[in-house]
Amino acid sequence: MSSVTVFILVALAIFLIFIFVNYVRIVPQNQAFVVERLGKYSGTLISGFHLLIPFIDKVAYKHTLKEQVIDVPPQICITRDNISVEVDGVLYMTVMDPQRASYGVNNYYNAAIQMAQTTMRSVIGKLELDRTFEERESINADIINAVDKASNPWGVKVNRYEVKNITPPQSIKDAMEKQMRAEREKRALIAESEGEKQAKINIAEGEKLAKINIAEGERQQLINVSEGEMQRRINEANGRAKEISLVAEATAEALKRVGEAIRSEGGVDAVSLRIAEGYLAEFGKLARTNNSMIIPSNVTDLASMVAVGSEVIKRGRINEKS
Repeated sequence: MSSVTVFILVALAIFLIFIFVNYVRIVPQNQAFVVERLGKYSGTLISGFHLLIPFIDKVAYKHTLKEQVIDVPPQICITRDNISVEVDGVLYMTVMDPQRASYGVNNYYNAAIQMAQTTMRSVIGKLELDRTFEERESINADIINAVDKASNPWGVKVNRYEVKNITPPQSIKDAMEKQMRAEREKRALIAESEGEKQAKINIAEGEKLAKINIAEGERQQLINVSEGEMQRRINEANGRAKEISLVAEATAEALKRVGEAIRSEGGVDAVSLRIAEGYLAEFGKLARTNNSMIIPSNVTDLASMVAVGSEVIKRGRINEKS
């Protein structure tokens, strides 16, 4: 093989490699290549294998179709109450139309950042400093609406925007810290006073319940004492009634037996003797307990007293027979 032939083969190989490198395209997943033919938009290549026309077609732009996270640099914004704050954020966006993203704007990436910054300055300028910390969601929504509306001709969709930091000047930080400290102390004092108030209310309620319980206990005690006293008196009355009943029954039984004894043989004489003994015993007691006494006229006539007693007994027996 001659050197000319080798040279031709080497040149051909280099040419094929050049053609393969520049005009054979393998597009990765979630990417899009914009192709121009003779300087004019020809088409968009999606993921896969593609072959271009040598020296006529070329890949002019490459875009990723994944969601892009764009860091918006910090910037100084003036609030409604004329306080300078430094604000930064994060922008999330996705290329929806690679053709418009290529030809609609020179650099959609930088354009989206500039639009977010200008919108941020406008939104912050409408709010006071205190509200900027409270209205983060509304700030994010306003920036999304503004940037998404402006980026629609660029073929870009703004998904969301998040404010990362709102940094006021150090002097404002110190003032806010003092205000927060005073507010915390105020809340602590209020909480302490509320606690003392509730404690006093609880103590008063406890004392009230204690007094009510004591009064209820004393009332129940008096009721129990009165019921016990009533039961005692009832028991004493029942006892006395029982005693009287038993005494009456015993007396009746004794009289019955006396009557039976009188009706028996020699009963009258025995009763007469018993009466005389009782008379003499009572008369003796009277003599022992008194210095002066009244003596009956018939004190010596004991037989007459016994006769009187016997007469009374006989009359009783006659009445029983009649």
